[in-house]
Amino acid sequence: MSTVAVLGTGLMGAPMARNLARSGLRVRVWNRTKEKAQPLEADGAVVAGSPAEAVEGADVIITMLSDGDAVHAALSAAVPALRAGQVWAQMSTVGVVAIERLAALAAEHGLTFVDAPVQGTRQPAEQGKLIILAAGPQAARETLEPVFDAVGQHTLWLGDDGADGTASKLKLAAVSYAISLTAVVAESLALAKGLGLDPDLVRQVITGGPLDNAYFQTKSKAIMEGDFTPSFTVGNAEKDTRLITEAGESAGVRLDLVAAAGERFRRAESQGHGDEDMAATYFASFDKG
Repeated sequence: MSTVAVLGTGLMGAPMARNLARSGLRVRVWNRTKEKAQPLEADGAVVAGSPAEAVEGADVIITMLSDGDAVHAALSAAVPALRAGQVWAQMSTVGVVAIERLAALAAEHGLTFVDAPVQGTRQPAEQGKLIILAAGPQAARETLEPVFDAVGQHTLWLGDDGADGTASKLKLAAVSYAISLTAVVAESLALAKGLGLDPDLVRQVITGGPLDNAYFQTKSKAIMEGDFTPSFTVGNAEKDTRLITEAGESAGVRLDLVAAAGERFRRAESQGHGDEDMAATYFASFDKG
């Protein structure tokens, strides 16, 4: 039975750790705010007081933190307990630039580094139905198979080199679609409201037609019902727009839609919606939020 250390038990990390524990794996968790990790004890996870305590003796280390700096800080704090040969599955969305730095940290301590960001939000994480985009050595795949099976419905392996950022590049391309689509849905409903119409009329026009999809239904429903319980927050979406546009600039690709979505998320965040679901970009259409 493998021991898995999960560093970061927020919106995504907590349900992932819960599914790992329920699958029969030994799980240790650490979170900067310990209280957020403690409910996982009911699922059999051991709550550690530090990153070093969490990773000591673990076969697999998972990082699911807010950004590259947070991931680097957590692994650096764990250095005293790291041992060569541990598999590090870096599953946070950190962008392309941060991967090189994180892979170098792994190499410095003899860790087997796997770049493995996930596609999906809170609900797929709770259901163990994330899509895992992974790149890393063949030798790590057998170790990671039960881990990835516990948290995801499918793993797309993209190569043997976790340090080249292939998986993180694909994650940015995929999440760009979701982020831009959210902004489009929000703007359509906001325009209807601004023109004095019931925004639900937009839903009635689109529902059942060629433009309809499950994502439109989910986000428009959240906006219409005013339920912004976070599945993926405005703050995280804004962070991702910065990573996406930076990646586009480095590749010479103009990304007008996601750049505009980023402005909307920043505006919604300044209006106090940063911790709400990213559908709250709806409020960015109105001066008063």
